[in-house]
Amino acid sequence: MKNFSKYIALPEIVNLILFWLFALLAFGMGFVYLSMTFRVLLAALVLIFGSGVTVLALKAARLSLQSKLEKARLDNIIASMTDGVIIYDENFEVAVFSGAAENIFNITAKEVLGKKLTPESVRDERLAVLTKVVFQTLAPAVIRHTPEGTYPQVADLSFGEPHMELRVITDRIKDEKGESIGFLKIVHDQTRAVDLIKSKNEFITVAAHQLRTPLSAIGWVYQSLKQTTLDASQKELVETGAAAANNLQKIVEDLLNISKIEEGRFGYNFQQIDIISFLQNVMNQAAIVAKEYGVEMYMETPQDQSILIDADPEKLGLAVTNLLENAIKYNVSNGRVVLGIEKKTDTPFVQINIVDTGLGIPPDALDKLFTKFFRAENALTKETAGSGLGLYIVRNVVRRHGGQIWVESALNRGTTFHFTLPTDSRLIPQREVMLNQ
Repeated sequence: MKNFSKYIALPEIVNLILFWLFALLAFGMGFVYLSMTFRVLLAALVLIFGSGVTVLALKAARLSLQSKLEKARLDNIIASMTDGVIIYDENFEVAVFSGAAENIFNITAKEVLGKKLTPESVRDERLAVLTKVVFQTLAPAVIRHTPEGTYPQVADLSFGEPHMELRVITDRIKDEKGESIGFLKIVHDQTRAVDLIKSKNEFITVAAHQLRTPLSAIGWVYQSLKQTTLDASQKELVETGAAAANNLQKIVEDLLNISKIEEGRFGYNFQQIDIISFLQNVMNQAAIVAKEYGVEMYMETPQDQSILIDADPEKLGLAVTNLLENAIKYNVSNGRVVLGIEKKTDTPFVQINIVDTGLGIPPDALDKLFTKFFRAENALTKETAGSGLGLYIVRNVVRRHGGQIWVESALNRGTTFHFTLPTDSRLIPQREVMLNQ
């Protein structure tokens, strides 16, 4: 306990000693002038009252010690965090400014502790970035990941000069009554991670564009050869080459789409559509592929004649087509695919279900299914071609529309993909978000 000696509550102990000195002095004076009966009563009162004061003083000393130890523990935790920690009261007076925050903002705690920040503080070059983090409407670029007014709030802030990419989590600090008395900000510097993603995506974009032209030429050559007179062996070679060229072109397109998605520039054009007729058209196009694989397709529609939503027909069509083609290609011979639509009654969403009678997905693969470049082992035996990027694109298209996607599957019995789309356009995110996964 010697390491904690500096935390001993000396004021409480000093007060306790002074109290007993005063009590003994009072008792001594009373002992001289009072009768024996009053001496006994006085002694009893001093002992009872003094014992109570002693107990209360010791409790206060222990609570003070615990409070100081908790503060020391909290200080140690904050000091060890790699993310910056900033705490300020409702008047925006800074109370805590961690060492990591000093490194991120390139200012010392002494410069800001006890200082009241205002929007005008942005004029101080040293405090400009910090002020924009506190008053986020001043930041040049802000992407909010949580609705305004809800806590904790998560936002990504981008700065040009100095170049910084920060993720800021803001939460309220409340007292015992639940009333707000201040704010806590945790600042994560993700500049290097974002720059790495941009560099990687730039490389992928350049490489994919370089591959596009020769692949288009190769595809055109194979299509031309198909129009010529060929014997059986030559025709087989041409069809194999044409299929390989098509697969490569699809992979290149997927890579380009991924780089655009991760940079938040996939480009969405929302418009009002009837989701029932839209899905019927997409299904009719997928029926051509289903016929090649010997798979039957059905559509189950709700009682509503039409359900209007805001969506990007091109991007949503890409996502639904991907799901339908997977349900077809990873199905069994004479299998079936059922596309169902249901309008939720308790929430402003429509739910689309795509059910197949195919291979199913191993349980250990379900949580990896929507990650990049992942393909389940049993899928590789059925369909060797594929990039493992399709479901990653599907998930991001659905999220950009304000929906969620999930999957249920039983091995060798089939798979069901569910995804939702909002019928209330206010639930659609206002802008694309740069992804870092």
